[in-house]
Amino acid sequence: MKRNKSLLVFFISIFILVELSRGQNNRKTEVNVGVVTDVGTVLSDIDIKNLSLADFYSSRPQFQTRLIPNIADSRNDVVGAAAAALKLIKNKQVVAILGPQTSMQAHFMIDIGQKSQVPIVSYSATSPSLTSLRSPYFFRATYEDSFQVNAISSIIKLFGWREVVIVYVDNTFGEGIMPHLTDALQEINVSNTIPFCNISQCH
Repeated sequence: MKRNKSLLVFFISIFILVELSRGQNNRKTEVNVGVVTDVGTVLSDIDIKNLSLADFYSSRPQFQTRLIPNIADSRNDVVGAAAAALKLIKNKQVVAILGPQTSMQAHFMIDIGQKSQVPIVSYSATSPSLTSLRSPYFFRATYEDSFQVNAISSIIKLFGWREVVIVYVDNTFGEGIMPHLTDALQEINVSNTIPFCNISQCH
């Protein structure tokens, strides 16, 4: 549900900006927007399905602006995501890009968006480390992972646990939350028997 709302907000925002810039011009205007996603995944199938704007325009014939979604496959790879973004910017002249799906992919794309002055709007890149990049062309349409730590610490406190083992994925997605989670555990006087244990180390 949150993902669908993010898609809707993204396209409505672009639509409103274009409509305002058109003024009294009554000619139809087509606006290219990009979508970078891992085509073939479950999340991608949901995203693409919800990009259909035909029903929206059929019920609002007075609107002259037509948003044209352009799908690019990131191939479940950080370099693939960057290449997809460059392709959309160069070949389709997109005014904004929705995506990518992962924080690692977003890290690559943010720099491209800033240099090209094309906004990147991610609905699923949740790593807190992305905030530190401070790019005016990156917008996160979801909560970052650090919002979860209070809930985690509350559960630990409820059960009265005094020691825990933190298991995480050894990448940007997993490492981004670690400092926030460690601080939250220290606030309730809980120690880590193994301070940082990624999946490859925990046997």
